[in-house]
Amino acid sequence: MKISFSPPYIDDDITEQVVETLRSGWITSGPKVRDLENLCAEYVNVEKAICVNSWTSGAALVLKWLGIGPGDEVIIPAYTYSATALAVIHTGATVVMADILDDFTINYEEIKKKITKATKAVIAVDIAGYPCDYTKIKDVLSSENIKSEFTPKNDIQVGFGRPILISDAAHSLGATYEAKSAALASDITIFSLHAVKNVTTAEGGVICLNLPTPFDNVAVYNWMKLNSLNGQTKDAFTKSQIGSWRYDIVSPGLKINMPDLCAALGLAQLRKYATILLPERERVCSVYYDFFKQKDWAVLPPVNTENRKSSFHLFPLRINNITEEQRDKIIQITAEAGVSTNVHFIPLPMLTLFKNMGYKIEDYPATYKNYAHEISLPIYPQLTNEECLYVAQQIEKAYNEVI
Repeated sequence: MKISFSPPYIDDDITEQVVETLRSGWITSGPKVRDLENLCAEYVNVEKAICVNSWTSGAALVLKWLGIGPGDEVIIPAYTYSATALAVIHTGATVVMADILDDFTINYEEIKKKITKATKAVIAVDIAGYPCDYTKIKDVLSSENIKSEFTPKNDIQVGFGRPILISDAAHSLGATYEAKSAALASDITIFSLHAVKNVTTAEGGVICLNLPTPFDNVAVYNWMKLNSLNGQTKDAFTKSQIGSWRYDIVSPGLKINMPDLCAALGLAQLRKYATILLPERERVCSVYYDFFKQKDWAVLPPVNTENRKSSFHLFPLRINNITEEQRDKIIQITAEAGVSTNVHFIPLPMLTLFKNMGYKIEDYPATYKNYAHEISLPIYPQLTNEECLYVAQQIEKAYNEVI
């Protein structure tokens, strides 16, 4: 049996939506993008959403709006994909890494220790689809001693009066926090729509605005749309209308807009996400859960706790009392049996770029422990129960062989 790790979900509805867009003669940003923005905003219950060409560019746009730059600090977990840090680095700001909790999410006590007068934002990461404990993070950021130390550099930062909370929700479209959409738990949430994500546009991302008073989410949406397209006052679709060719450039924007051809793919998937795709992911997770809960060597991932429910993007299984090398051997043996697995993620301080910047994995013990014990199992709607059981059995077989 051959089990791939994360193939995209493509059915006739998705194919027809893409073909319809091709035949329309309009493939760059236009009506499909607007439809996807509206559907995303409706699905996660925020006022406005902006589609862009990747999570990374979406984060860059958010940080640009916030005016974060040289001399500023942004706190992120050491356990995340490199894009979380790279978005900050490209602004000229300093990345400050914090260790994680045993549920893979950023340790809010570590945030307290890391905050300085230079801290302008915290980017919390929902690993594998499981949301961070946003109430506890917000309690830290809104505490009187933190607010009194906050030194805003512009009117936007004055409006917050504290470090801004951004959710790196690349994995967590459809997750809930305190029985509501997890996108309502932070100031700004950014989802990924990359090829391996729960909903995909092949490449893409979406920024969801849940800004507090005194901000106008519609006005911020308009600014972000403008600055996702070179600071141009009209997009190509608007310019194509009769008599609408004239435009202006009013700010030094980025070129990160999503094309309609990509949006069509995401539209067709998102329309069946809540009723078909997300429940199927939960089914796959349940098969793994039922199998591994009987194994004393297996550490089950958090997926559905008192106030948080995962989007079931990955199944990050951890194995007790093994070394990184033993974990790698289990992955190799499993691959030889036809099962593709992965690791999420190699911690940032273990990557050459960040090692050369002075970050040391020894400073993040919980991060390293979770990484060294972790194997990501595939979750996607096309997996049958029989295939899921085969995946689990091959992991157990490999474990027994190695340990």
